Amino acid sequence: MYRRQRGVTFLGWVILLVPVAIVAYAAIRLTPIYLNYMRVAKSLDETVADMKTEQSVSEAAIRNSLARRFDIDSITYPDWKDIAIRRDGDSWVLEAKYTDGAPLFANISLEIDFDKVAESGG
Repeated sequence: MYRRQRGVTFLGWVILLVPVAIVAYAAIRLTPIYLNYMRVAKSLDETVADMKTEQSVSEAAIRNSLARRFDIDSITYPDWKDIAIRRDGDSWVLEAKYTDGAPLFANISLEIDFDKVAESGG
């Protein structure tokens, strides 16, 4: 009597698990990049929050505060000098616009563009 096979074959499991493994590996490679971005965003937000409590703030004072925060949080990329600081009316705008990447395998790498803007609000 002929019995029909039930379940998934080994080849079926391989075909199913290879894409899942590639996505999981990419997530592992990208996790440090996103954690670094979260530290950069936190530093910008905290610098802006400190500016709201002070009456007169100069660009040099903002850069100094940002440099201290980057040093404390061990942020090496982007450099604090790469953060754009500009005056927009009564408020200051801090912008971290950068690209970061991680090699995946062989000649394939992943690149992510980040653009964080923090505004003091006056």
